[in-house]
Amino acid sequence: MRKPTAALGSTLFLALAPGTVAVLLPWWLTGWRAGDWWPPVRVLGLVPLGAGAAVLLAAFVRFVVEGLGTPAPVAPTEHLVVGGLYRYVRNPMYVAVVAAIGGQGLLLARPVLFVHGVCAGLLMWAFARWYEEPELARTFGAEYERYRRAVPGWWPRPTPWQGG
Repeated sequence: MRKPTAALGSTLFLALAPGTVAVLLPWWLTGWRAGDWWPPVRVLGLVPLGAGAAVLLAAFVRFVVEGLGTPAPVAPTEHLVVGGLYRYVRNPMYVAVVAAIGGQGLLLARPVLFVHGVCAGLLMWAFARWYEEPELARTFGAEYERYRRAVPGWWPRPTPWQGG
């Protein structure tokens, strides 16, 4: 896949998948109406929200540049993506989405968003465990198995993996 095609596909997928989980559903659950919590706690929500958004965008760019594909199962990458943030954790997109939802929960003072974040995280874990990991093992074989053994799925390692 050429980079312009990968970029277009990744942008569409970004709007559809994370856009639904981290923007549309939180809006549906809250109407963007804020609760009444202590303001410093609410402002603290900007940290995971901003970090989640930055990590998510960086991960999507990595799929285009390094993988020559998209995160969407219908248009997967040609190369295993193991650079950038993927040197620390195998699922930075999922971690970023949950962080962004948690940040929204703090910023809007809406506990329902924490419940949504846990539910979304569990669904993403199940998808990664029962679809993505077996598919990556089939597609990339020993290369993926080596990466999987070295890089944790959900909690970032303290130093970057050097095997990529």
